Amino acid sequence: MIDKTKFKKDLALVRKNAPLVHNITNYVAMNNTANALLAIGASPVMIHGQEEAADMAAIAGALVLNIGTIEGYWLKAMILAGESARAHKHPIVLDPVGIGATPYRAVACKEIIEKCAPAVIRGNASEIIALVKTGAKTKGVDSTDSSDDAVDSAKILAKNTGAVVVVSGPTDYITDGTRVECVKNGNPLMARVTAMGCTASAIVGAFVAVNPDAFEASVHAMAAMGICGEAAAEKAEGNGTMQLYFLDKMCALDDAMIDKYLKA
Repeated sequence: MIDKTKFKKDLALVRKNAPLVHNITNYVAMNNTANALLAIGASPVMIHGQEEAADMAAIAGALVLNIGTIEGYWLKAMILAGESARAHKHPIVLDPVGIGATPYRAVACKEIIEKCAPAVIRGNASEIIALVKTGAKTKGVDSTDSSDDAVDSAKILAKNTGAVVVVSGPTDYITDGTRVECVKNGNPLMARVTAMGCTASAIVGAFVAVNPDAFEASVHAMAAMGICGEAAAEKAEGNGTMQLYFLDKMCALDDAMIDKYLKA
């Protein structure tokens, strides 16, 4: 059961502290991610140059690594930033976008997990299953599995890596390998907006930057995403205005909205 008081406290801390969230993400998601972080009250920075990635990770409150448009140069920058964040004990969020689509993505994720030890791994059901089961496939970057079907894989992945694992879907599942929490907020229209999953990973980054309990912080971040998506869908006429209203609702998110919408 989600503790509303703790959720509200974390949201207030994000707004008060405006944590610097360092994103090495993909070309598709950059603008969406940065705007969502600003809307929730965090401070985004999008740095992927090898020359400065480690230095930026050293001063950021959290590091988000997203392999959506991964290639060799960016992977090296991610490792440099991840090793720096790990050395400074700053939380890392890994988004294994499309890991089941090509062998290279699996190699990249394995290296990031081994060298950077992410605090949170967030993906859709097919991505989480692919991190556990060799040969599991995704439909490009889209999930072909239900989040309900990925819970067991998420628990295994959490136990194997020590990370909190977040599975996004109609119901979001968050697990540390033992505990499992679910978030039932959201709307199907969210899946029609590009980079919404990438945005979720970034918002997780904002919450883990203010709450050292990665499980609790991840639950609150996914609840924030779901509530804002649900509220936005009430006004949206399609995926274009859904994106617009989602940012507005992220900016407007407060205790009253939490009380009105939260489902768990």
